[in-house]
Amino acid sequence: MSKSNLIGGALWEEYSDKVARRMDNPVHRGEISENEARRLGARLIVADFGAESCGDAVRLFWAVDPQNNLIKLARFKSFGCGTAIASSDMMAELCEGKTVDEAAKITNIDVEFALRDAPDIPAVPPQKMHCSVMAYDAIKRAAAIYNDADIGAYSEKDIVCECARVTRSMIKEVIRLNGLTTVEEITDYTKAGAFCKSCVRPGGHESRHFYLVDILRETLAEIEKEKILESAAAKDFASMSLVQKIKAVENALDNSIRPALMMDGGDLELLDIKESDEHIDIYIRYLGACSGCSAGATGTLYAIESVLKEKLDARARVLPV
Repeated sequence: MSKSNLIGGALWEEYSDKVARRMDNPVHRGEISENEARRLGARLIVADFGAESCGDAVRLFWAVDPQNNLIKLARFKSFGCGTAIASSDMMAELCEGKTVDEAAKITNIDVEFALRDAPDIPAVPPQKMHCSVMAYDAIKRAAAIYNDADIGAYSEKDIVCECARVTRSMIKEVIRLNGLTTVEEITDYTKAGAFCKSCVRPGGHESRHFYLVDILRETLAEIEKEKILESAAAKDFASMSLVQKIKAVENALDNSIRPALMMDGGDLELLDIKESDEHIDIYIRYLGACSGCSAGATGTLYAIESVLKEKLDARARVLPV
């Protein structure tokens, strides 16, 4: 095919050589029969996924060893454009040799990156990134079928960026944790909006329920409102009842501390508050990965105490138990 030809509205040069080869000669296209899976001592899993936006569909076949949950063989059938075929082919290749749980962690970004000729040059044009999303969703469905689980356990319900599979909740959390103030910063941190850009603002080639500009504005407004409420709470903290103080401390921890701890597998619980003329002693217990962590007595402890001093009362002193 001539390099000057158009494929789905995108120049041929925008596709990697790996994509072009797999469009015409996919390695893993085909089916796995019950008999073939049985010969391998494996359980056959068949998962279907269709993309409403373009009418493409993919069927994923796994032969999974029930003894160790290892995917011994992966095949696919794809009904759609060449990009969907290439993405599905790479998806199957990435699945083979992994456990079901390991395969469930494969993202469409992993599929696209594996199809690149060079690490810094995208494998497909931005408007075709949704084709690798089909591969991602097919994997999730297959994992849910194998584990006899609800697909909801593997799927996010508030996807904003279909290309990078970034959710609204993730974007809001990243804005809060990193103090982001621009869409460009959101893209740098999450890759949302880095590909087809339809999620950045209305007017892209596909409509979205959520747009980055709106999520940013909404989250910044929430943060500003919380600052006002926290400022008022700090002025009144000394006159609060013990129950009110506990709620105020919990609110400060929920908004400013727990999200960061939970990202690393940790958490904390508030045990008690005791007040004297000099200090308001706040007793906590670290949970999960924070339990026994050396930072719990140094950096993490300092961060928690600084937040509570700033938001509630300068006399706050945090004591791990």
